[in-house]
Amino acid sequence: MLAGLNHITIAVSDLEKSFYFYVSILGMKPEVKWDAGAYLSVGKLWICLSLDKASPARDYSHIAFDVSTSEFDSYCAQLLSAGVETWKENASEGDSLYILDPDGHKLEIHVGSLESRLEALQSVSYKGLRWY
Repeated sequence: MLAGLNHITIAVSDLEKSFYFYVSILGMKPEVKWDAGAYLSVGKLWICLSLDKASPARDYSHIAFDVSTSEFDSYCAQLLSAGVETWKENASEGDSLYILDPDGHKLEIHVGSLESRLEALQSVSYKGLRWY
């Protein structure tokens, strides 16, 4: 039985550029780095950057990272002032900034949780929504 999320591997075309982005711009903690990859951490999550042919999703698939309400505005301002590109405007519950990494992988900086999203669905529902 699944127990949770173990790690996320992201294919990157330029390890140095991506390492700088994820560590120096986003603020992830570097753990180890080698010629073809790196392990980073953010909270309890393990991120692997793997040197490969990057092929970012063209659909809505993305990775969302937590940020506190009190830090959201200043953190997002810091990202935007560093020239980080955005890919979508937020239209859902909770504050979000949708950004791209150097290879165009879609990321989200989000304030909220599953609990806050479910609470919001009590008043604004999705078409065909079914509760379990």
